[in-house]
Amino acid sequence: MSEALDPDFRDNPPASRFELTVDGHTAVIMYEPMPGGLVFVHTLVPKALEGKGVGGRLVKAALGEMRARGQKVRPDCPFVRGWLDKHPGFEDVVA
Repeated sequence: MSEALDPDFRDNPPASRFELTVDGHTAVIMYEPMPGGLVFVHTLVPKALEGKGVGGRLVKAALGEMRARGQKVRPDCPFVRGWLDKHPGFEDVVA
């Protein structure tokens, strides 16, 4: 497990997504496999969780999980790309 792993975070491989459940609502990063890692395709944060930092928590946990696995991420999702631009320190995880 990674140091960034959030206790409310989990990988859901059958659904091809990372999930973060807060107050009964689940935010997700949908992904697709690529050689050596995953493509982060789209992030969805329920309206009830918007503006509470949940999307950022989800991205940080997902990147931490990928770092712990020794895998790379291709951030095709605009939300993930924007988060990375504002939060340096994950260059080693980005393909």
